[in-house]
Amino acid sequence: MSSRNISKTVIKRLPIYLRILDQLIRRGIEMISSKELSNESGFTAEQIRKDLAYFGAFGTRGAGYNTLFLREKLITIIGLDSITDTIVIGAGNLGTALTRYNLTKNPYVNIVAVFDKNPKLVGNKIDGLDVLPINKAPQLIKKYNIKVCLISVTANSAQEVADLVIKNGVKAILNFAPVKLSVPEGIHVHNADLTIELQSLIYYSSAEEERLSRLDRESKGKEPDLEKPLS
Repeated sequence: MSSRNISKTVIKRLPIYLRILDQLIRRGIEMISSKELSNESGFTAEQIRKDLAYFGAFGTRGAGYNTLFLREKLITIIGLDSITDTIVIGAGNLGTALTRYNLTKNPYVNIVAVFDKNPKLVGNKIDGLDVLPINKAPQLIKKYNIKVCLISVTANSAQEVADLVIKNGVKAILNFAPVKLSVPEGIHVHNADLTIELQSLIYYSSAEEERLSRLDRESKGKEPDLEKPLS
């Protein structure tokens, strides 16, 4: 099946399954059912089976999935069977943290270079990588045939940066800037807005506190008069 017929939400779930499989393999677990994967991931067993079925039949009825086999299949499907060279643009606090995490914790990605336009940041080192001036990005993108870029700059600079990397061959962008990017057809952008994620959590937190507070107030009030008709 062409990837064009598979929704982005399915594609986004595959790395979650892969992370779970990595953890299971480290724990020595060789087989897992879709129900157990559901417990680990939070997605329904039916959804997991449906997602995997887009790409083939990887399980055995009554036994489940072999963790090593399924992991290898997912690595190939996602395109992680070879290490992907990528770059980070933006060497501030977030860009530095992203670079360090991917250098040490992400075995599927190789951070080739980090760029910034701030002269105070250019020349700094992030775990051995020099922060380079942004005007050197086109040369490095072409030299290493970079197709994936992480953008961690201000909202005012993000579109300019996106235009620059796309012009020089980047096809996929992970955007941490709090702004929607305008990109040509065929360019894929995933937005990771940490502010929105945090605000969503605050909503649930405040809603939960309000419910508990309301229940507490009601419990301290009078018992409802069941004999009295509703007005």
